[in-house]
Amino acid sequence: MSRCGDLFFMTDKKPNKEYNHGDVILRFSETSFGYSEKKPLLKEANFTVRERAKITLMGQNGSGKSTIFKLILRELTPEEGLISIRPGATIAIASQAIKKEDLKKTAREFFEGAFQKKVYDIDPKIAKVLDAVNLKAPLERKIESFSGGEQARLLLSLALIQNPDILLLDEPTNNLDKPGIEHLTKFLIEYPKTVIIISHDAHFLNSITHGVLYLDIFQKKVEQYVGDYLKVVEEIANRILRERRENARLEREISERKEKMNFFAQKGGHMRDVARKMREAIEELEEQLVEMRQEDKTIGNFRIPAQEISGAILNISSVSTVKNHKKVSHKANIVLKRGEVLLVQGPNGIGKTTFLKDIASRHKTGLELAEKAVIGYYAQDFSGLNDKKTVYESLAETAKGGSEEKLRQTAAHFLLTDDLLGNHVSSLSEGQKGLLCFARFVLQMPNLLILDEPTNHINFRHLPIIAKALDEYTGALILVSHMADFVAQIKIDQKLDLGAL
Repeated sequence: MSRCGDLFFMTDKKPNKEYNHGDVILRFSETSFGYSEKKPLLKEANFTVRERAKITLMGQNGSGKSTIFKLILRELTPEEGLISIRPGATIAIASQAIKKEDLKKTAREFFEGAFQKKVYDIDPKIAKVLDAVNLKAPLERKIESFSGGEQARLLLSLALIQNPDILLLDEPTNNLDKPGIEHLTKFLIEYPKTVIIISHDAHFLNSITHGVLYLDIFQKKVEQYVGDYLKVVEEIANRILRERRENARLEREISERKEKMNFFAQKGGHMRDVARKMREAIEELEEQLVEMRQEDKTIGNFRIPAQEISGAILNISSVSTVKNHKKVSHKANIVLKRGEVLLVQGPNGIGKTTFLKDIASRHKTGLELAEKAVIGYYAQDFSGLNDKKTVYESLAETAKGGSEEKLRQTAAHFLLTDDLLGNHVSSLSEGQKGLLCFARFVLQMPNLLILDEPTNHINFRHLPIIAKALDEYTGALILVSHMADFVAQIKIDQKLDLGAL
């Protein structure tokens, strides 16, 4: 694994050992872009991507990963430099949400919309991409009737069916269960064209990609690495550590030489010539100083306070599932008390998200909530956040007393700095929205947390810290997560497998 100008496949650990790099299909040349003069995202970015390469686009939340995709798609225009794409190359992206005008379409009509001309063999093409994401979907079924997880798979399938030369995937494993991820992994390994992926699923990335484009949020540069994803992450951390150590050594030497130079400069005569030569040597050392960078920031340990409550917080006497596209009711006997964790499981489309929404809304038969239950709800699509409010307003509306200082300190703890507080929630990256949700919980102090796929979009460095906070949470917790490693870090008291009912 190494840094280099172009991306080559150099490891024998990848599933696709027959990968051979082709010609350059995408090139950024001295490319600069920012949404305002005060907020540049890219400064003279230079990198290339070759045919058939599978590349991870990596960087801290808000570093500009989604902006890179928009530049590739020509939705944005660089302020300086060039973006060159091989003539005739086609591009498709798996979007994050289905357009409102598509919700009334049937599945077949939805896929037909991906093509400018009528495709007469559309059904087998649809079957192939649906199999890739492990989804069974009647083609006459309306898009609006699919669950959130199923709609995410449909969006991914819509990109796959176009068979593009450059496939852009933004968090493709979000909402996918283990079989879904396995199907997608196999499909991408065998996909014979270029794929660029934004994802925080480290194990998925390590099994798929040949290299990494790393966006340095501080220098606004793009660095290019080749090799296993996890090794690249380690290499970046080690490189930063080496740079800091070298800078520290150089700064000590420069300081010592300056003291001697000042001493000789005050002596006069030929000593001034000695001081002049020392100044020249110091300037040479200063040129060797590496521009200091910072590794992706990680949130610190935190605690979610829980308001006092006694007795059972939630009684569940019945639940609904969706089987063969029909709603089925089942009897249940679940009592959730303070300090207990309920893990809700089941395949995509079974009704997990609907179940959580029913509890959060408090208006479902078969569910009895304590009168003093204070609910903190993490929706996988962030529908609980008002995009039109500022980040500050979003935090303030959940704060239970406390000072202005506490609000700002909590925001900063979750990397929501003062310059972001005045921005609308809609301007945040998906990862920043996830951290905003947890900052709101800290201020809200709920005694019932309902979390629907809380690892989606979150930088993997944050996940152990979030898991620790949830494991130590003293309120009641209901959790849906497809990430087994994350769940394993939390003590589970009860399980509800909707697929087994």
